[in-house]
Amino acid sequence: MINLLQIDTMNKVALAAQTQTSQNGVSLGEMLTMGGFLMLPLALLFLIMVYVFFERLIAIRKASKIDDNFMNIIRDHIVSGNVTAARSFAKNTNNPVARIIDKGIQRIGKPIDNIEKSMENVGKLELYRMERNLSILSLIAGIAPMFGFLGTIVGMFKLFYNLASTGDFTIQTMANGIYTKMITSASGLIIGLLAYIAHSYLSTQVDKTANRMEASSSEFLDVLQEPTR
Repeated sequence: MINLLQIDTMNKVALAAQTQTSQNGVSLGEMLTMGGFLMLPLALLFLIMVYVFFERLIAIRKASKIDDNFMNIIRDHIVSGNVTAARSFAKNTNNPVARIIDKGIQRIGKPIDNIEKSMENVGKLELYRMERNLSILSLIAGIAPMFGFLGTIVGMFKLFYNLASTGDFTIQTMANGIYTKMITSASGLIIGLLAYIAHSYLSTQVDKTANRMEASSSEFLDVLQEPTR
């Protein structure tokens, strides 16, 4: 009797281990495919989000690379009356601040208000270039959870349809609908959250660069009102 109990216990342990191994053996890809056809648009949204984020991140970081001595050099040229050297230096520097300053240098000799307006227009254009496609991330942050909610509806429909057609109220019968509901909902929320974080981070970087552009513009206008040597 004791031997039979030991054998029975060992069989139960082996069965439990086999079940656990089977559960752990499900790959991420296999689990995602259980979400059904709605995982395709969600996957597309995820790929677009990743592409837009890194494309904008590289562009914004490139735009934000401004030499700390840039305005000092511009100041020295302007104060000494060497406008040509100041414009050449600004024109050969590839960043938004340099393009704004270059526009201001081109307007030297005109009223300060006109110079400021011209620089402001260039600043708006540079800001637009940095913010381009950021609205896509905001859109994904809004619609990805909606696809997840749609997956919940589809999953519940599959669940009730299976119950109605088979009359079998077992976990196995309800599994497909539950998988569709849970996986699509979780995927939609995760993608939406990532898109929201990406949009917020990039917007913050744009704001930092915009502040530097504004500060440099103000400094340049102050330089123009300094007496020449």
